[in-house]
Amino acid sequence: MNHLKILLTAITIAISSQLSKANVSVADIFSDNMVLQRDLNLKVWGNADPGEKLTVSFNGQTLKTGADKKGKWSVILEKMQAGGPFTMTIQGKNELKLQNILIGDVWICSGQSNMQRPVSTSNNAEKEIESANFPQIRLFTVPNQMSNVPVEDMLNATWQVCSPENVKNFSAVGYYFGRDLQKEIDVPIGLISSNWGGTCVETWTSKESITKLPKYKAMGERIDHFNAQEVENRNRNTLRNALGSLPEKETGMAEKWMMPTTDHTKWKNIQLPTFWENVGYTLLDGIVWFSYEFNINKDDLDSKAFLNLGKISNSDVTWVNGQKVGGVEWGSDVERYYKIPENVLKPGKNNITVRVDNKWGQGGFASKPENFALKLGQKNVPLSGEWKFKADLVYDKFKASPNEAPSLLYNAMINPLIPYGIKGAIWYQGENNTPRAKEYAITFPNMINNWRENWQQGNFPFLFVQLANFTNPQTTPGNSNWAELRESQSKTLSVKNTGMAVTIDIGEASDIHPKNKQDVGKRLMLSALKVAYGKDIVYSSPIYKSMQIEDEKAIISFDHIGSGLMVKSKHDYINEFEIAGADKKFYWAKAEIDGNNVIVWSDKVKKPVAVRFGWSNNPAELNLYNKEGLPASPFRTDDWIGVTDGRSFGD
Repeated sequence: MNHLKILLTAITIAISSQLSKANVSVADIFSDNMVLQRDLNLKVWGNADPGEKLTVSFNGQTLKTGADKKGKWSVILEKMQAGGPFTMTIQGKNELKLQNILIGDVWICSGQSNMQRPVSTSNNAEKEIESANFPQIRLFTVPNQMSNVPVEDMLNATWQVCSPENVKNFSAVGYYFGRDLQKEIDVPIGLISSNWGGTCVETWTSKESITKLPKYKAMGERIDHFNAQEVENRNRNTLRNALGSLPEKETGMAEKWMMPTTDHTKWKNIQLPTFWENVGYTLLDGIVWFSYEFNINKDDLDSKAFLNLGKISNSDVTWVNGQKVGGVEWGSDVERYYKIPENVLKPGKNNITVRVDNKWGQGGFASKPENFALKLGQKNVPLSGEWKFKADLVYDKFKASPNEAPSLLYNAMINPLIPYGIKGAIWYQGENNTPRAKEYAITFPNMINNWRENWQQGNFPFLFVQLANFTNPQTTPGNSNWAELRESQSKTLSVKNTGMAVTIDIGEASDIHPKNKQDVGKRLMLSALKVAYGKDIVYSSPIYKSMQIEDEKAIISFDHIGSGLMVKSKHDYINEFEIAGADKKFYWAKAEIDGNNVIVWSDKVKKPVAVRFGWSNNPAELNLYNKEGLPASPFRTDDWIGVTDGRSFGD
């Protein structure tokens, strides 16, 4: 019996030993269902035991190699034409088979939330998902992760065939771009989605590249010393010190904090209306209660009583004297105007209690003080001033942000892809850089050149989305950080093999994530057809070219007018033009098309020196297009100091 146990143990050890050595693997970007880039010498790489001999077989090519002293191996496949499906076999001490592989064009789809937003949140989502059966399109999503040093692993990520089930959570912009492109060029398309909402361009740039910029030379130390756990602990302690505690379980509803008899003596004070971030609670997402007591004279009572609390982020439930009078769920842009039933208010002391639930963005009250009031018939009772508040539940959102230091997402979400063969990249990002928009004209081209240099596949096409219109329209001419960011994006067109999709007409004033991602994808696809595939088409919006002054009027000329300029309105005048003289004061201007030019003037400016077009966060009345239906890109002819001049990372 002992001999048998010894024999079984020996066999087990032998098998275990072989298994421990049978560790031939391939980089995480390679899997079943992938698309390999056509017409390009392709590197395939992975890990094995040091010195282990391997054979890679694919599409008629058989390549032999060995792992180096660190266990790294690689081969180079010769250029191949589009086609498939094929199987790749990697033979070492064990064998890997990767199946259902296509050869076609691979595109990186990267950026922040407007690239990240899935198909399920776009227009006509249900119909779009239902019809998404495209076996010639393959999808790969890079997991969200960050690192202060370059990494190679992307755990639990594989290529998937485009199907209704697989597409619903995939990048909407990426999918619509790939779908339209595949129909045009009729080759397999691989889409690699690598994005993270609310991130800045600096975190997508390598340490070596970002620290070459003058203002970023000292950032190397910040990157090196980044520690995600330390940041999380710091964030948690900062908010705990501000609040006194971090409640993990909601108790306010059960304990009926809405009742006027609630003891508020230990609640904190806060001046409303405001976002709580403005008064020191910058890391707070959660459920917060607010209470306010006021007196009413008997003569002021009125049967028509309304409570005007303005906009609240994000959800609220509101009570007066313990009786619910209203509530809105996830409506940050909804004015809270609640009718108070008769007999709820009473002479003497009264109470308003508001329970606010905030899961993202700023939390609290966005109303102007003059609109923060109780209306009793024709009388306004101001509610601005000192309220009581108490945090009831704090959401655990203390993890480090990728914006803590540059390079954190480049290291973890771009580096693992390099040097996988690609055709090009599409990019939708910039919202998070609007506070330092002027500098984006440096940091964004720097990132593009950084990727190209490290991929070592030449100046591959890089196509990007100019920021859409957002926030309430501007009633008078003025400065705008969003306009300055769009200007920096336009300047990036000077970088070789780039293209820009103008989306100034398809945004939403109240939603930074407009649902029309179909047109975004289509306009990126048009740029791809020209920049990447050399097709002779009208692919660009009209872009400002030059200005001449004649007879107190400005003559504006454009590139990319296509078959001509047009106005999308019932009249001939073009909206969203401004004009200024030497005093730098802008006035709304009249403008009309004259052949291939636009004539701009104002009776208030006799000697114009500068013109601006669409120069605001949301030029909602913009109506200048080329006849191919692409809107003119916002621009300015001056270089006067803007609102973001001199702003840089960390300011």
